[in-house]
Amino acid sequence: MVDALPPLASEDHACAPCGMRYADVSIDEACAHVAAVPAALREAVHELEPSLRHGRPTDDVWSVAEYVCHLRDVAVAFTIRLHRARTEDRPALEPVYNDLRARRFRYDRHDVPAVLAELEIVTPGLLDEVARFRDGDWDRTVTRLPHEERTARWLLRQAAHEGVHHVADVRRRLT
Repeated sequence: MVDALPPLASEDHACAPCGMRYADVSIDEACAHVAAVPAALREAVHELEPSLRHGRPTDDVWSVAEYVCHLRDVAVAFTIRLHRARTEDRPALEPVYNDLRARRFRYDRHDVPAVLAELEIVTPGLLDEVARFRDGDWDRTVTRLPHEERTARWLLRQAAHEGVHHVADVRRRLT
């Protein structure tokens, strides 16, 4: 199963589809992106016909409900990951297994407004954890696989990227 994990983005990842370049995103900017996700996602979902919230448009593209659940998971998982980065020496992080979660926990069947409310509740917890960091803490490292070492700074940028990228994915359902 470990071989099936997609590789982590690099510390200086540049995402062509959404335009985010990790090297250009400061801690404050990443926090602003994270803080904006719940409202931006709620707005994007609200613009959709309710019939478009469930069901994958294609087999390899998540439904809106799956994206909403995933972004809630990102806020929770990255809060814990950042906490571990700050308080442990080079912790090995459990993979999130995004596709497995979407299938096993039947994310497409979740109540989208309820999960949006959960996202609004848990996102401040991620920002609370970030507030506990001091300048030197951002260079602390974590691993997922032995050859994948990333900084706490990367964790925050990755959480921000997940939000920016997947809100755009949901907005694409309008077209």
